[in-house]
Amino acid sequence: MAGGRGSRNRSRPRARAANAVASFPRSALGDRLELSRFAPSGRSIGVGLLILLAGLGLYVLARTTSAFAVDQVAVQGAPPDVAADVRRALAPALGESLLRVDLHELLRRAQNVPMVASASFDRSFPHTLEITVVAEVPVAVVRQGSSSWLAAAGGRVVAKLDRGARPALPRIWLKRDVDVQVGDPLRGLQLHAVAAVAPLVERPLPSAVNSVVVGREELNLSLRSGIELRLGDTSDLPVKLEVARSVLPQLGDLQGYLDVSVPERPVAGVAGDTLNSQVEVEVSGSTTP
Repeated sequence: MAGGRGSRNRSRPRARAANAVASFPRSALGDRLELSRFAPSGRSIGVGLLILLAGLGLYVLARTTSAFAVDQVAVQGAPPDVAADVRRALAPALGESLLRVDLHELLRRAQNVPMVASASFDRSFPHTLEITVVAEVPVAVVRQGSSSWLAAAGGRVVAKLDRGARPALPRIWLKRDVDVQVGDPLRGLQLHAVAAVAPLVERPLPSAVNSVVVGREELNLSLRSGIELRLGDTSDLPVKLEVARSVLPQLGDLQGYLDVSVPERPVAGVAGDTLNSQVEVEVSGSTTP
């Protein structure tokens, strides 16, 4: 009996351990339940939807009424004559809502103005459409017979000219079979000729350029000093022009040519000299463009 009683007593703690229940702190459950306090109420959701719908309604109303109708096109960055052309091109925007105007279409219209190189728009509420224009830079006069056109730095023909207009700009002569239209770009050899004189607007040569002669493998500038500047092909033009800026002052009143087609070895000579008395000229200073 005693042995049985002892064995029963030893088995009771095991039973209590097997039936033990783990309890969780109430504070942990409470923390989880308190997350519901951060969820929006039905009333706040309804108010938010009403505000959103009201905003959309006001936006649609502003697009369809004259509240923000364009009554002025303000042009910045362009000379007066170009600004006037831009305003005429953008006239269809007048009366349209600032919120409805098609800026892509207006940009196309603006860039179709020959003297406009690039443009950007901004809406100035309540009634002004602002456009900032970068104007083309005229660099040469294109000649074909008795006709003349103005060419810009990017190679675009930007205006028809009277004969003799813009005497300070170099002349580029075209063959009669070349079609020229205002607003269109020049191509091929004529584009190379424009590229040769475009950098001279900001950094001119010691002598101004009278005309440009361009072929498939040659590009020559006729200078007012009487020198023919031979550039060779169209490669390394900035370096060749920089060499010419350095060498030309050394030639004095030479009536001949300066060949910088190989910029490391510029050569000067007298045009038409049957003895071919050309001399290499030392390049002074830096030739970095």
